[in-house]
Amino acid sequence: MSHKYFFNTLLSVSLILITLVHVHTASAQLLKGSIGIHDPSTIVKSGSTYWIFMTGSKIPSRYSTDLITWTDASVAMPTRPSWIDTAVPNFKNNNDTYWAPDIAYFGGKYYLYYSCSTFGSPVSAIGVATASTPAGPWTDQGMVVQSQTTSNFNAIDPSILVDGSNVFMAYGSWSAGIAVVQIDSSTGKVKSGSTPTRVAGGNGADWEGACLVKEGSYYYLFVNRGSCCNGTSSTYYIIVGRSTSPTGPFVDKNGTDLKSGGGSILLGSSGRFIGPGHVGLLRQAGSNFVSIHFYDGNDNGAPKLDIINMGFSSNWPFLTRDWIAAGTYTIKNVNSGMNWDAWGCTGVIGQAVAQGTASSLTCQKWIFTTTGNGSYQIKTAMSTGNVVDIINCGSANGTKLQLYSALNNDCQKFRVFRTADGSHIFNPVNSEKVVEVPGASTIAGTQLGLWDYNGCTCQKWTITTASSSRLAFEEVNSDDDISVYPNPTARNKGFSVVLGEKEVGMYTRLNLIDSKGSIARSKKIEGGVITFSELNLASGLYIIQLVSENKVVTRKVILE
Repeated sequence: MSHKYFFNTLLSVSLILITLVHVHTASAQLLKGSIGIHDPSTIVKSGSTYWIFMTGSKIPSRYSTDLITWTDASVAMPTRPSWIDTAVPNFKNNNDTYWAPDIAYFGGKYYLYYSCSTFGSPVSAIGVATASTPAGPWTDQGMVVQSQTTSNFNAIDPSILVDGSNVFMAYGSWSAGIAVVQIDSSTGKVKSGSTPTRVAGGNGADWEGACLVKEGSYYYLFVNRGSCCNGTSSTYYIIVGRSTSPTGPFVDKNGTDLKSGGGSILLGSSGRFIGPGHVGLLRQAGSNFVSIHFYDGNDNGAPKLDIINMGFSSNWPFLTRDWIAAGTYTIKNVNSGMNWDAWGCTGVIGQAVAQGTASSLTCQKWIFTTTGNGSYQIKTAMSTGNVVDIINCGSANGTKLQLYSALNNDCQKFRVFRTADGSHIFNPVNSEKVVEVPGASTIAGTQLGLWDYNGCTCQKWTITTASSSRLAFEEVNSDDDISVYPNPTARNKGFSVVLGEKEVGMYTRLNLIDSKGSIARSKKIEGGVITFSELNLASGLYIIQLVSENKVVTRKVILE
């Protein structure tokens, strides 16, 4: 949160305090209880419950069991610690509004880091409190770092990285830039002998809201640039740099140091999602759930929580609201085990979209086309090409789904959210409702409809690549004992080719051929198992080519 925009920030905090009273009355936005969440902390899981903390009076918190519905919990800091009055004398005039907290678990307890500051001044401090659970109660442990002038790293916006037995904190806003300092894992304070290292920004430039993440052998520093806290006029956007050390140097894709103004842009304003910022990462059920705030252009710029997806390409992260790649899929209800079905299998206009017993019928295959900001047009794979449509663009509970010709309106676009258990929910862009099997029916032919989200498994769906989107396997010399596992496989992971006993020693080289006929990967064969790992190739069909002195054998593998 910037100190450069006094009046805008003051108005923003007033808006936050007002909207906290109305957290369950937001306009069309599926994440329930998301309004009023500004500068969200990293989401942490304790037992079966997820917790998030945010900017606000006495440090508000909320919890969820599915990452969709968020419920108010107790404030973390009901009483202001006395040390703050000395370190930041004017903080007491700020309604005890703590900024941009972050939470982490290490050393057998939870550590909650928080910022104390005053508008328009670099006089700031970061403190820390501990608890056995995110629900509290929290015991304050005192000050971690402080700042007094613009020549200091402004002591706000803490971000904690737990890296094995080591703990690091990134922090800073404008002023001297972003710093990283090592934290003592036994106290939660700055480790003896460690001093803050500048890793980004400086000279009063607009750098704040850092988040330090490790993935593989790289450390990634996410930072916000632009200005926050001005509703629909906010200009926040997210950039990233990477390093092999948590203290840098961090460079962007062009090799430019973040201390010299570098930074690869990841996410900016798009549609209703204005001024995205303050990255936090939760790894859960094989997914990267990234928490950010944005200012809702459809709701007078109210600050809200968004949870988006992060992936990696060539060891660089990307942020997207898309949880599903464009392609052809089947959609199965978690409760009934039945699939979305164009009921009647003709695909004509007006045909009901219902649930049907799972089969290989084309009328149970659906073509997803991205339409931006995590939403999709969903089209039947049948030759008619009609799309899933909300009848009469209704938004009332009980409104049904049908097929209709493509109109490119919001009644034919669905935002797909991923829940904590890896299932998905479908939210039509024109309403707050979700797609469900009415009454949790297990009867084939039940037409799908809309209802308020309530967590019922009848509203949750598993999305699986449809067989029609894969080419049939055609193998040369298929009598040879050669197997590929797993197949299909994730595009950023890998697979193994296993040779039978008589095939070992027969083949000398294995080539992986892409759709253009180029060799994407190649290995000398020196045993019975040939493994490709961390491929980081584009999704699609590839040819596995095994070469011997007198023949070539092929298999096919799909990267998803």
